[in-house]
Amino acid sequence: MPKDLAVRTTPIPGFFEIDLVVHGDNRGWFKENYQKAKMEALGLPTFEVVQNNFSYNEEVGATRGLHAEPWEKFISVANGRVFGAWVDLRAGDSFGQVYTTEITPDKAVFVPRGVANGYQTLESNVTYTYLVNAHWSPETKYTFVNLFDSTLGINWPIPKEKAVFSDKDANHPLLKDVTPMDPVRDLGSKQ
Repeated sequence: MPKDLAVRTTPIPGFFEIDLVVHGDNRGWFKENYQKAKMEALGLPTFEVVQNNFSYNEEVGATRGLHAEPWEKFISVANGRVFGAWVDLRAGDSFGQVYTTEITPDKAVFVPRGVANGYQTLESNVTYTYLVNAHWSPETKYTFVNLFDSTLGINWPIPKEKAVFSDKDANHPLLKDVTPMDPVRDLGSKQ
């Protein structure tokens, strides 16, 4: 486990990986999941949290995504482990760039708007949590890409045949058919 809080860049512009310090003893553990001043001092962008979401996943292999929203997300897990996958769907040179990593209680990620987010649970009973800087609305326009598009080269730890996923997620378009998202869309406008 990391001994110091750290914020690192990744190959996707504006996407950061964060090492969180977890303090444990015979009762369990404690962590500061998000600490604005400390994280911004280490390079994380200013992030005004307006909503906190949880996704509970009962089975190993629960697979969700890949969805790009017009807001930023700070993602971590309250318990368990997930394999995370992200694809830049913003217009520009980094369109199609993929990044993967495992998220555990001592690792979080910051995802900029327009970068598609997906994950797969590696343990049962995982609670995945994310802070966002805009409220969800039924009018929100997302950009999607197919979880299993072979051109992305995502090596899901649990193969498609054994994964648990929705028909909706499995029917997202292939990368070649995705219209890139405008990365500077106004969060306050009807999408």
